[in-house]
Order: sequence, then structure tokens, then C-alpha cells
Amino acid sequence: MNCTQAKALFSPYLDGAVSGKQMRAVREHLGNCSECTHEYTLLTHSQRLLGMVGRKQAPADLALRLRVAISQEAAAVRRPYLAGVWMRLQNALDAVIVPAAVGVVAAILVFGLLLGFLALPSQLQASSEDVPLGFYTPPRLQSSGPAGMGVGSINADSLVVEAYVDAQGRVEDYRILSGPKDSEKILPELNRTLIFTTFRPATQLGRPTSGRAVLTFSKINVRG
Repeated sequence: MNCTQAKALFSPYLDGAVSGKQMRAVREHLGNCSECTHEYTLLTHSQRLLGMVGRKQAPADLALRLRVAISQEAAAVRRPYLAGVWMRLQNALDAVIVPAAVGVVAAILVFGLLLGFLALPSQLQASSEDVPLGFYTPPRLQSSGPAGMGVGSINADSLVVEAYVDAQGRVEDYRILSGPKDSEKILPELNRTLIFTTFRPATQLGRPTSGRAVLTFSKINVRG
């Protein structure tokens, strides 16, 4: 057996995936070739180092990330066209910096919504739960999950979160609007809280649709 043949069998030799004849041939070659012996020693050392690294732990928020990704894909398929336009328009308004431009656009939106309300048929009335059946109603907090994992369980100072709620009243994504400097430390707790938080879905012309809700978390310290 020459050096080329021996080196090709180093990895299977370490894994025990060679025949008895090949194993004896590699062992005899290593006993006679110092260059191959040196390379084989480096390979075994690398294998030991990789074994010391261990298996990487999955991120704590992996479940929420997968759920958010699935919800976004599903929402993109079933989201009504008007709801998608409305969401994109709201996101565009959030990115406006000049206050004067924001005021002009807000005035146009209010005027357009007023015309939409006036154009609705007179037969539209409030539902049995006294929820107005207008053009659009935002989502409302319905349940914050089991005890100890609800909205009030987060120990944070002035944390404001904007949640994106799907038509089933579940949080499909969120973003932090404002919070303390160490906001990243409470992300796992915030993720667990939002998984169990449910909303009464937003409505558009009386039908459930996706929307946004702003949640505020605060801690009150009493000194005396």
C-alpha cells in the first residue's frame, strides 16, 4: 500500500469503516512511513477537538421563531387584499420622520375613513357584544395565558411592544417600540408571554382580519 492509498483510508480507518485486510494494511504502512504517521496523528487530534465541542443547544426562542415564520407564510396566503394594503400603509406612516408630513397624511386618512363610514349601508349595526361594525376595529386583549406567564409577569421598566395579531387572535410577530437598555435580557420571557397571549381579532367590515396592538409593560416601585 502506497501513501496515496493509505491517506484515502485514514477517515474510514478512524470510524472503523474498513475491512480487516485494509485495517492491517494501513497499520503496517503507518509503522513504516513517518510522513503518513504525522498526518494521521493530526487527524486524530482534530477528531478529539471536535468531540470536545459537543452538540450546540437550540435557541430558547426557536419555537416562537418557527411559529412566527409559519404564521407569516399562512397570513400572506389568506390575508385579504385590503388588509395587506392597510398594513403596508401603516408601516409606511411609521417610517415618516418629518412631523408636518405625518400630520398631512394623518388628516388625509381621517378624511378618507370618514367618507368610508358615511358610505356604509344604513343597515350595518353593532354586534351582540357591542363591538362597532365599522370599517376597521383594532384587536383587543382577550387572554394573557396561564398564571405566571401572562402580560403582567414581565418585570420590565416602561417596555412598549407592538404586536402583529393574525385573524385568529394570535401573535404572529412583534417589535419593541421602546424599553430599557437591557431589553435583550427579557426577550426569552417576552417570547414565552406572547405565545400564550390571545386577542379578540381586528375586524374589517365585520369580518376578522389581521391587525396591530400596542402592549405596555411596567414595574411599579414603592419607596417609603
